[in-house]
Amino acid sequence: MASVNKTKNIIDFVRDGSIKWLNKAHDSSHEEFQEMKRSPSAQEKNWIYELSSVANAVVRRCSKVLDVYVDELHENFEAEASDVIKTPARYARNFLEYSCFRALAHTTQVSGYMEDKRFRRLAFDMMIAWEVPDVASQPSVDIDEDATVGIEAFARIAPAVPIIANVIISSYIFEFLTASTGGRLPFSTFEKYLIGLERAIKKLKSHSESSLLLTQRSGRGERVLEVDGTVTTQPVLQHLGTSTWPGRLTLTDHALYFEALRVVSYDKPTLYELADDLKQVVKAELTGPWGSRLFDKAVLYKSSSLSEPVIMELPELKGHARRDYWLAIVREILYAHRFIRKYQITGVERDEALLKAIFGILRIQALSNMSSIIPLCYEAGLMYNACDQLPGGDRILETLATMLTSKENERKNNTKFGDGMHSLSATTMASSLGFVFGTNSNMPKQSLLSVGEITVGEMTPLEKSVKESRSTYKMVADAQATVDGAKVEGLDTNLAVLKELLAPLINLGNHLLALLYWEEPTKSLVFCLIFTFIIYCGWLAYVFAFLLICFAISMMLARYFSGGKPVNELKVTVPPPMNKMEQLLAVQNAISQAEELVQEGNVVLLKVHGLLLSIFPQASNRFAAALVGLALFITIIPFRYMLLLTFVEEFTKYSPMRREQTERWMRRLREWWFSIPAAPVVLEKAQEDKKKK
Repeated sequence: MASVNKTKNIIDFVRDGSIKWLNKAHDSSHEEFQEMKRSPSAQEKNWIYELSSVANAVVRRCSKVLDVYVDELHENFEAEASDVIKTPARYARNFLEYSCFRALAHTTQVSGYMEDKRFRRLAFDMMIAWEVPDVASQPSVDIDEDATVGIEAFARIAPAVPIIANVIISSYIFEFLTASTGGRLPFSTFEKYLIGLERAIKKLKSHSESSLLLTQRSGRGERVLEVDGTVTTQPVLQHLGTSTWPGRLTLTDHALYFEALRVVSYDKPTLYELADDLKQVVKAELTGPWGSRLFDKAVLYKSSSLSEPVIMELPELKGHARRDYWLAIVREILYAHRFIRKYQITGVERDEALLKAIFGILRIQALSNMSSIIPLCYEAGLMYNACDQLPGGDRILETLATMLTSKENERKNNTKFGDGMHSLSATTMASSLGFVFGTNSNMPKQSLLSVGEITVGEMTPLEKSVKESRSTYKMVADAQATVDGAKVEGLDTNLAVLKELLAPLINLGNHLLALLYWEEPTKSLVFCLIFTFIIYCGWLAYVFAFLLICFAISMMLARYFSGGKPVNELKVTVPPPMNKMEQLLAVQNAISQAEELVQEGNVVLLKVHGLLLSIFPQASNRFAAALVGLALFITIIPFRYMLLLTFVEEFTKYSPMRREQTERWMRRLREWWFSIPAAPVVLEKAQEDKKKK
């Protein structure tokens, strides 16, 4: 009986085959799971005792994809895996990952796999099994349409297929997809996402195959990633100097092109380079009629090869999402090439780095066509953009570069790589998606380049860097949320908040002024004697150090006595609300006061200018004599005694004994200052540039 069953299994494997098995429309995953549960014995259903029922079902399907027995797959794992990976506590999950990675690597080499619902279901069921890999974690879970998966399973399995996700941005993709499903991903949403990816891939191939733009630049192997401005109701406007032209905007993986629209055709495309090092700047820009800055819907491009910046305006009725999308994808390509140049990545690894940016743009295109209760943040879904914003993003890119260059060394040394312990790379997947990439893609399909983003049973250095960065980013985001909540509207309200925040410093300043003006002679005398003694003994640095220690201790005590209670909110008395006219008058008042301060500052600088240039000899002679005397004083008197004399002089000049004399000297000083004329100023009107059109 056993031999008959074995012969039947062999016939099934030969009849199905890995590719034919994927293309079969019947025999759903749920039926496979039910079939395993109905099997009379563990031997007949190729049962791995350490695995749960769900994991066994997934492993059996993986063995069919690979066209091997489950026992053979198990033996290969035992032979290839290290002792650490075969630790009993994580044995089931690690063997499951090994089977999944090998099956996905094999499946994704078949052209058109993204269109096959069996592939989508298999990838999703792998995530279900990852959450419950062993018998101990076996819940009442079945492989059906109602099952959902969490973020850890998605972040572990999805990056094994680089087009679906990667380690750096998988968390954001999951959060966007599950915003309306309570943080759990159902199969229907996952399938819609993969269908959107398939459409984005077809659009990329269609653009690249039908575009006549790249005929003169085919040597770089450029791919057309996005085109806009072909619909007359949504034009793209190029602003160059004072001229404006509607036209078509095209982004490739190396450059940005603009083709001005004439009557029935387009002009010769203008190229704006992204791949070369031209000190490019790409940022959001405001536009408007006659040079005004009213509409936030444009992208500015500036480089050392252009005499002046060029502005691409992407108008729309509401918001600026269209501009934000283009800004993000253009920056993604620019940042990818900067990453390649910085770490001097070449060959296949260069294609790998650039494909990560291309796949990111495809993912954003797929996500933008899905409905969600949260807006799509383009920067968070693009790897290089995300690293530019994440805390420690530079360390993430450095780790990625190290992993790429290490794989390059392995390839040059003919080291075997790409086994079942690693996930698939982007370069390996490029040909199976139906297009040849770059100039280095003539690799045999069976040679799998692994960048090691996901490894069976281990957390790679890249995963560790991303995890650390994400935890730091959460703290930064929480802190920024408090900052956003602290912002208030209105000039008068902000001034009231500022006054309340500065109240302790204002009170301290008032106390010091009271001591300086000897309003309470006893306190002022004690303060003066103490600080005189401190300065004389050279203890001033120790005093400041002691004050800093006191501040640190007070902070610790405040945290200890708070006992984890929420921080007391700052209570601010809001001034009476002002109408628009009152607000305008307050602003005008503030501007007038600022103008007066600027005028006074200019007068002081003009008088000093006149003194230094001896425009007024009598005043300049006195000023020069004072400077010479001060120089002699600084040279002869040691610094400690100079500081002591300065403190005693300044602190005692308003004491009862010296007040009358000080007031008399201050009056003479003011009279001398007022007697100094300001240096003459001649105002000339700037000549207008008649050449400017």
